[in-house]
Amino acid sequence: MRAAVLHEIGQEKLEVLDDVEATGFGPGRVRVRVRAAGLCHSDLSAMNGVLPQPAPFVPGHEGAGEVLEVGEGVRHLKPGDRVVICWLPACGACPACKRGQTELCLAGFMNAGTPNFRRSGGDVFGFAGTGIFAEEVVVDAGCAVPIPDDVPFDIAALIGCGVTTGLGAALNTADVEAGSSVAVIGCGGVGISAVQGARLKGAAEIVAVDPVASRRESALRFGATRAVSPEELAGAKQEVTGGEGFDYVFEVVGRSATARTAYENTRRGGTLVVVGAGAMDDFLQLNMFELFFDEKRILPSMYGGGDVLRSYERTIALWRAGRVDLAGLITHRVRLAEINEALDQMRTGTALRTCIEI
Repeated sequence: MRAAVLHEIGQEKLEVLDDVEATGFGPGRVRVRVRAAGLCHSDLSAMNGVLPQPAPFVPGHEGAGEVLEVGEGVRHLKPGDRVVICWLPACGACPACKRGQTELCLAGFMNAGTPNFRRSGGDVFGFAGTGIFAEEVVVDAGCAVPIPDDVPFDIAALIGCGVTTGLGAALNTADVEAGSSVAVIGCGGVGISAVQGARLKGAAEIVAVDPVASRRESALRFGATRAVSPEELAGAKQEVTGGEGFDYVFEVVGRSATARTAYENTRRGGTLVVVGAGAMDDFLQLNMFELFFDEKRILPSMYGGGDVLRSYERTIALWRAGRVDLAGLITHRVRLAEINEALDQMRTGTALRTCIEI
């Protein structure tokens, strides 16, 4: 089968090969024909080494498809079922799951160290234990979440990561208060989803911050009340909040510099929500006096900060009701053979989400 492979960390381009085999099928596992995938910035971060991932590997963790085969013991799925791929499934038995913090379950991370593809030259890993940029993938049954037949594969793919992460940051982690002021720094697919989440919660002012003009324009269509470049943020802070700072600031870039900017633009007693996935050697510096004196809440948001399966169901319900726009997030479409075009679109910021049709 065909799959897009990164041979070494640091390479900028993927090679689409036709000699890759999905491996590991057996009890408790399912084989899925991937139909659509979204390119998430985390895929780029894994390719350049910001996020740890053994190589060679098949990137991609945001996808949807249909079940081809189920292993022994799998009861909730059957061949032909439409599924969204969940890259962080909950085991249901660990301390985090028992506390109701299923987004902190580490069971899914254990899969990342086990190769789930093979070529004649040796084993190939799948990013985040999945590897969606392939025609087929074998995953634990918990990674394949059934979806209704009326949900298109491209929409379902987005729900698998970016939309769940962004919406959840506003709805679950921050629990944005109606009438509040919000700033979202970084307005790709995840940031725009955070904008939509803040709008759903009734935020009075939503300021979208991004260096790319087209993304700022898109943010306004999705519910932002104004959109500014990073250089214009100070002026927006003065105009919207009288200089006090925003009630909620979402950092959706994953860098200490933007997190520091987000902190400085959060009002005293306000909430900074860290959504972006950053590097282990990139440190955010805060002095102990400001940390105590400003009493700002710093809330990291992992995969939307809530039960993932419930978040999927909620997103589908909101999409059906026309309360969130998911189709509008897909600004570009490519075939698997054109995957490197999608990478360029992500790097330049010209795309909110590129759908890879597989």
